[in-house]
Amino acid sequence: MALQPPHRTSPAPAPATTTISATEFKATCLELMDEVARTGTEVIVTKHGRPVVRVSAIRPESESPIGWMAGHHALLGDLVSADMTFWESSATDLPAKQSRRRRGAK
Repeated sequence: MALQPPHRTSPAPAPATTTISATEFKATCLELMDEVARTGTEVIVTKHGRPVVRVSAIRPESESPIGWMAGHHALLGDLVSADMTFWESSATDLPAKQSRRRRGAK
């Protein structure tokens, strides 16, 4: 039985790509930029049949990670003062210290 790699979600589909020559791009640059922004397609500009530049839309930035948990928590009591009853009972429940030999000690 062959091991299978873990399941991963597939990436977002790649935008449609159009290839045009530099001469055509120069003649229709502003129209192409509007189309790319509106549709999300990519345009690859070639010089002598060799790809030189890719024009693509700028995607909106994702939200800031700061504050992403706002509204998803609850305050359950006083976080500053210590619960002394817990500490007092914990101290008496500790087992007696056992003497341990230190490393290198004879």
